[in-house]
Amino acid sequence: MAPMLDVSDEVRAEIGDEETQRLLTGENAPGTYDCTSCRTPGDTGQERTSTVLFVGDETAVLAFAHAACIPSQVVPVSEEQLQGAVRSISGAGDVAAAGSAPAAADPVSAGPGPTPAPRQAVLGITCGLIIVEEQLRPALVVEPTGPVARVGAVGGGDDFLPLLIEQGFMPQLDLEVAPSALPGWSVLLAMGKLHAVLQPGANGGPAASWWQAHQPLQVSDGWRAAVNRSNEVYVYAGPAGSVGRQPREDLMRDALAKACARGQLVAATMPLSGT
Repeated sequence: MAPMLDVSDEVRAEIGDEETQRLLTGENAPGTYDCTSCRTPGDTGQERTSTVLFVGDETAVLAFAHAACIPSQVVPVSEEQLQGAVRSISGAGDVAAAGSAPAAADPVSAGPGPTPAPRQAVLGITCGLIIVEEQLRPALVVEPTGPVARVGAVGGGDDFLPLLIEQGFMPQLDLEVAPSALPGWSVLLAMGKLHAVLQPGANGGPAASWWQAHQPLQVSDGWRAAVNRSNEVYVYAGPAGSVGRQPREDLMRDALAKACARGQLVAATMPLSGT
């Protein structure tokens, strides 16, 4: 029986028609696998399976995921991240379970979009669960390490929130209300870890990283379970110092509520991974 594989046009373009055919006929496809998104077992003979191609500077790695977790796609990553993917897929590296406290990302330079200049602020991301409409929802809190200036701006202002609003984020006036959807943006979770927040590419091109982790960010089992149920993430953002890195999720929510009351919070709902 042929495997139940989904191979997107962009993956086919990268690996070629011959390799695609070998996958679809089962010659080069695994029977069972660990999903590259949720890390639970999958079976290509029993359930729809996505082919996910991680492409680095010099090499590429083909992985597999439940189609219900993420669609078949090409994921650009750094060569360092790709080597981590190879270790993970080959079983050389274990994925440790995170604790109940929010996980904080190493700050990284902001990608396209609100680019910090001339001051070199960097964006940090905190993962956590937040109760909205009486349900636990997976959330990301984005906060730069310093003021973010518009390109070419002079003076000491902070344009972080205006830049995000121009990108489609909406002011969040009530934490009890789900943020509005932001078309074209998505959150990339692969191999059970947070890789990037993606924004629409220029002139209709492929999605580009707005934020990308230096190293894939481990998330808690609870966060991953919540995002796999909803396939969407609530992304909140505030200017430097508005929320802070909180060690517990209840403190994170309190800090978000205070930023919200001060008018210092914007937000958006983004689908999981969808490029």
